[in-house]
Amino acid sequence: MKERIVITDVGPRDGLQNQPKILSIEQRVELIRAIAAAGVPQIEVGSFVSPRAVPAMAGTDRVFAALDANVTYKTPSIALIPNLKGYELARDAGAKAVTMVLYASDGMAQKNAAMSMTDAEDITMKILRLAKQDEIEVIATIAVAFACPFDGPSDPLLVQRIASKFIDAGADQLVLADTIGSSDPQQVRVLTEALVKSHGATQLGCHFHDTRAMGLANVYAAVESGIRRFDSSIAGLGGCPFAPGATGNVATDDVAMMLQQMGFETGIDLGRLMEASDLAETLTGTAPGGRCKPWLQGHLVKQAG
Repeated sequence: MKERIVITDVGPRDGLQNQPKILSIEQRVELIRAIAAAGVPQIEVGSFVSPRAVPAMAGTDRVFAALDANVTYKTPSIALIPNLKGYELARDAGAKAVTMVLYASDGMAQKNAAMSMTDAEDITMKILRLAKQDEIEVIATIAVAFACPFDGPSDPLLVQRIASKFIDAGADQLVLADTIGSSDPQQVRVLTEALVKSHGATQLGCHFHDTRAMGLANVYAAVESGIRRFDSSIAGLGGCPFAPGATGNVATDDVAMMLQQMGFETGIDLGRLMEASDLAETLTGTAPGGRCKPWLQGHLVKQAG
């Protein structure tokens, strides 16, 4: 039996929120279904944030309704929420898993959510208690876990403290997010090894951006530490509208191919994934596609022949 790594595609949320072209509800649903058809095990399908702040995420409740109405769609859908109101909207829309953002810097907390780090932690604790009653899974993601565009390098000991606090409080998953793509493989290895040593790897995940072309190397470093959960984005879409310099997430195209070539099981059909990647490029006009994509498409054509 091959060892399994779980990939969550965040393209329909993190990928689309910073694009100049705003997709319709139907287009967003089409992209989500294409990603699901490739066998991606989890998808972050949208966020319940103010449509004034993030217009691309308006109507996420309608996205959930459309997915629920499709009897063939079985992939777990995740919603990002910024606060208690967002949690209530996600719950009412039928979300069974939510991502709540914590912060390793006050600068990012203020810019992204108009609150302090402490406020975000307090709200997440309240949401954890409610989610247990509502049988909703909570993913706690620590933004700017390596560096902040406003406050500079993040303190690894602070990140470990936040991670321990929320794992102990019952978060179903704890994700380290390199929001601006500033980390290097050595930084990633040191932090992930420390957390795996303290908590085991079961609940831990990583979320990398490819700003400095080290996203895939950082995934590899985390894999070597024992991490078996990763966020990535179809066709390399991504970028945070509130974090200067943040570019696309590491591409699902690249992550899935690398992990499968290394002998891990992801459950992803690379041929169908290329179809989803093509669709992302067509719909947005800006998706770069994974760096492996030209080779992989040619390789798949040869295999078919």
